[in-house]
Amino acid sequence: MEYYNKTEKARASSDTTDTAHLCSKQICTNPHCFFCIMNEHEALLRRAKISNCFKKMPLVDSQENVIVLSGLWNIAMTHPDDPEFPSLGIFECMKNLIQRGINDREWLLRDQNMYIPYYAAHIVGSYTMNSTKFAEKAVQSGVIPPLLELLRGKISWVEQRVAVRALGHLASYEATFEALKEFEEEVVELTMHLASTCLEVVYKAFVGIKDKSKRLAYHSDLLTRGVGGMEIENRKAEEWASQLQCWSLHLLNCFAYKERSLSLICRPEFLKDLCSMLGGLVNDTSPAGFGLIRILCYSKLGRKRVAEMREVVVSLCNLSRSSDDWQYIGIDCLLLLLKDPDTRYKVIDIASLFLVDLAELRSLGGRSNMGEAIINGLLSDHKERRLKPNKTAQSALREIWALIDTRKREKMMNDEEFEERRVLLNLIKQQGNQCFWSGEVEEALIKYSEALGLCPLKLRKDRIVLYSNRAQCHLLLRDPDAAVRDTTRALCLSTPANSHKKSLWRRSQAYDMKGLAKESLMDCIMFINCSIKSKSAKHVKIPYHAARMITKQMDAMWIFSNAQSKLSRSPSELYHDNENKNSENHQIEIARMQEQKQRVTSGWFCDHTITAFSASLNSNYLQFQHSILLLHGP
Repeated sequence: MEYYNKTEKARASSDTTDTAHLCSKQICTNPHCFFCIMNEHEALLRRAKISNCFKKMPLVDSQENVIVLSGLWNIAMTHPDDPEFPSLGIFECMKNLIQRGINDREWLLRDQNMYIPYYAAHIVGSYTMNSTKFAEKAVQSGVIPPLLELLRGKISWVEQRVAVRALGHLASYEATFEALKEFEEEVVELTMHLASTCLEVVYKAFVGIKDKSKRLAYHSDLLTRGVGGMEIENRKAEEWASQLQCWSLHLLNCFAYKERSLSLICRPEFLKDLCSMLGGLVNDTSPAGFGLIRILCYSKLGRKRVAEMREVVVSLCNLSRSSDDWQYIGIDCLLLLLKDPDTRYKVIDIASLFLVDLAELRSLGGRSNMGEAIINGLLSDHKERRLKPNKTAQSALREIWALIDTRKREKMMNDEEFEERRVLLNLIKQQGNQCFWSGEVEEALIKYSEALGLCPLKLRKDRIVLYSNRAQCHLLLRDPDAAVRDTTRALCLSTPANSHKKSLWRRSQAYDMKGLAKESLMDCIMFINCSIKSKSAKHVKIPYHAARMITKQMDAMWIFSNAQSKLSRSPSELYHDNENKNSENHQIEIARMQEQKQRVTSGWFCDHTITAFSASLNSNYLQFQHSILLLHGP
């Protein structure tokens, strides 16, 4: 939640300017005006008036209430540890306001009262995000039942978002978790459903509505604070939808960590859904679905259920061979499954094929000796193996043993033999380069393999180049799996890990060929970041094909892409649509593609020039091959 807290605090502090001086600039005739009370100089009288205001606010109809709640939320976000308002009954007040909004529909729809439950729940969540003491006071004030009503969807997804945030904070503390146990089954069921369906709900209820006049006005106002058009609304809705999903997962994490309701959380269909809950680019500080899977892997039942789901294991394997910030989570999960005798033989046939490529990984995510941990995990039962892995997995394990034997032999290697090998491998590498440039790709692949067989393990830079060059050959031979294996090995050898530019670009292409959009996108972003951060880079021009790759994968990774496809019409209707294209929808799609391009140029590339974006997207395959060749070589 760190990303949210930073952005919301900045947003809250910018909203507090006018309300603080609202009553100082003109004479106020309301004896119960909250802002006049805040200007009271005598501390005891001020506190008494504030307490009285909190008691009366849910009972009176005043258009000022929304402004007051907005100001209170600003204070709660910018000063969440200030004990004044929590000690004067703010939680009781917020509980009553939420309850009134749920029970009195006529009141809710009057004036601006529709905003009140949202702000009230948000205030509860803001004051409880850092303080156990405030969380206990909130629970004692009875905030859980009205928050559960919002979680049930009694108003809309906007209120569900702030309700699940507040409940997540309450579930984070031992002292208040007990209060939620009374509603445990319902909370878990509701939250699982919310996490799985919220993107579809937000798309259907808001983003998918192209006519601004048909969108709920108060949703638009809350999203943009009254500033900006549909484009800004859609971007903010994307951010809020991602937060809604991630905060739902956080609440489930609180139960899973205590090994509660695991039989519910570990349902096969939900585990499958978790693999597609990625947090989104707007929520990059949340491990999202994979974070919850890792928590589950620390329990016996969790490991059992995860190991039974081949699709989940493959997703963890793909994560372990990516440049995602959460790569280490994928590795951790696989190692936990391998260490458990009851799950080891269910996953080793798959996991060994991926983990063998990471055997020389040094450090990752602040952790050292990751490669050694992987080797130990793969070979942990080599003396008393009960079941034999399949032939492919056996081949991977033989590679691990070969690596161990090579390390032992090279410790005995003298300087003369080392130098002879270095000279010979450079000669063979040059022969491979000549074959490649002559178009003899298969012969080049053989040469690079021969050079790798001779190359001492300590020559990490030479091995990076050889693996990366061999991966390029695999790409041209249309073998993306082999290309991913070799580029992953090159990236494990780089310092820091995942920093060799050409290998990142080549693996991005390989993942694109395999249809893995997220992995391709992450590698392409890392490739561009490495290009920008390069010491030799002064006026970096992002390669056209890298820019095009990002545009393509961002479109595929759009957070609402699955929701859009689910809610689209039948194939027969789509066929007729293609025959008779609706020009309005076509223009909307073009506009969204342009928006994605704008995000790329403004979000990642900063002031660096992308001159090739104006080129045609229909360049032929020969031009593409030529561009690949330009990226080849040491």
